[in-house]
Amino acid sequence: MTHAPFAAALLAALAFMPLLATAPVVAQTAPVVFTARVIVGLKPGAAALRDHAFDPRQNKAEVAAMAQRRADGLAQHAFARLTAGRVLNARTQVMLASSTDSASLARRLALHPDVAYAVVDARRRFSLLPSDPLFAAGPTSGRGPDVGQWYLRAPTATVKSSINAQGAWDLSTADSRVVVAVLDSGVLADHPDLVGRVLPGMDMIADAAVANDGNGRDSDATDPGDWVTTAEDANKSGPFYQCGAQDSSWHGTQVAGIIGANGNNAVGMTGTAYGARILPVRVLGKCGGFDSDIVAGMYWAAGIDQPGVPASSTPARVLNMSLGGDGACTQPYVEAVSALTARNAVVVVAAGNTTGHVTGTPANCPGVIAVAGLRHVGSKVGFSDLGPEITLSAPAGNCVNVGAGEPCLYPILTTSNSGTRGPAAGGSIYTDAFRASLGTSFSAPLVSGTVALMLSVQPSLTTAEIINTLKRTARPFPTSGADNGSDPAPVPVCRAPDGTDQLQCYCTTAFCGAGMLDAAAAVAAVVPVVTPPDTPPVTPPSSGGGGGAMSGGWLALLALGVAALHWALRPRRRAAQARC
Repeated sequence: MTHAPFAAALLAALAFMPLLATAPVVAQTAPVVFTARVIVGLKPGAAALRDHAFDPRQNKAEVAAMAQRRADGLAQHAFARLTAGRVLNARTQVMLASSTDSASLARRLALHPDVAYAVVDARRRFSLLPSDPLFAAGPTSGRGPDVGQWYLRAPTATVKSSINAQGAWDLSTADSRVVVAVLDSGVLADHPDLVGRVLPGMDMIADAAVANDGNGRDSDATDPGDWVTTAEDANKSGPFYQCGAQDSSWHGTQVAGIIGANGNNAVGMTGTAYGARILPVRVLGKCGGFDSDIVAGMYWAAGIDQPGVPASSTPARVLNMSLGGDGACTQPYVEAVSALTARNAVVVVAAGNTTGHVTGTPANCPGVIAVAGLRHVGSKVGFSDLGPEITLSAPAGNCVNVGAGEPCLYPILTTSNSGTRGPAAGGSIYTDAFRASLGTSFSAPLVSGTVALMLSVQPSLTTAEIINTLKRTARPFPTSGADNGSDPAPVPVCRAPDGTDQLQCYCTTAFCGAGMLDAAAAVAAVVPVVTPPDTPPVTPPSSGGGGGAMSGGWLALLALGVAALHWALRPRRRAAQARC
């Protein structure tokens, strides 16, 4: 036996050993970091749709495998190895890559003949205005605000932007069959003012790190907290670099309270549509959420099946999206809004809080109700964005006082939690004058609640009818009564956004929508008109007086007698009405 074959085999084995040794180490210590995220929509006749068609009956693993085969088919054109992300519908999915950036990958994929569009899967943030540090601490009691839920009352000469939900409640307090989806950070359903109001929802966040609950998509829509530590914010190689260190916001719980907090229960606050039910859909986590998760959440909330996710048993007629970001409306949002409108679902979106700049996405998408923010006196609040895309405006909260330790006078009071990271046990609280809730995030749910009231009295309303009614019944914007505090400069009229900050200004219909939300007028406008039953025709009496018929003379005398009795009793009846 010669040693040559043995030596050759040994050398071959030794040459292969580094590959065997290094592969598992790379998988364990250097997970792939995706630097590019793109949403790809395939053309209806694309070869990939024929060769790799989705079937609604496929399980999650089968859907993932099919999506990866489509990604592999586009990889050569993209000059990058593609990993399939979440699937949005039969021809739309996310593509991920680690060797390029999102914008470059989108440009390459858009050139493929089978691709209808390829857009960056951007990150969106909620439209809450962070509390001013001057109001971060205060007394342990008497935290206010003294004006309470000013934004739900009838407007007055001093508080002009209130929506008059009180007047709407005379007609409806919302039917429990009306469902409002809150696409946000999740909801703490155990808050005393939300108990019994919150339906089983869905966590649509695919990335486990963003979800912050140890996994990706699941059926638990509870908010685990969205805090970002200083270390995470400073970590250049981490997913939350420069997101901004912050405590948990409990943003979804705050929005849910404005819409549907229990009313007439002698506890806490009252929601705008306190008879409606809330469907929580988690699309925002640490550092916000990606467009793909938000769009998928829109479909699911409206009852449109999502591959690999159980269908919603309680689809929503109203979707509240107090979130957004920069840029034009992309095709995935256009398609989602169109699909929802076809089902008569209504999408309400906050305008954004970049100090009077252009309306953000998805508030600038066609077919949505975009809501700008007002101060209590009816002028545009400084932080609210504006533009021709705005549908109408509603209160967003404002403080007036700016001194250290002074209370915020006109915040939007709502449900929250005292936990700074995870929810605190027994930590159910309400925002107040020193933990103020401010932002167009809280203008949008006032409109969503009003739409729920409208649907409660007229369920057959279409999306177009709802939008037109809100516009038609909106109250005119005031042109006086505002001031700039210690600054003597007069309050200007709002102008078109031009890339510079635009603080408080008097709204016009060109840039703040049709007017100020009037919940009572909107609900009254859609109350069904009850038509009395047809009165059977009266047979004229016979002129001959035979057969017991009453003659015309006797009828005239009877009519005169009835009229005399009516006038005799009229003062007494009026007095009785005055006592009611």
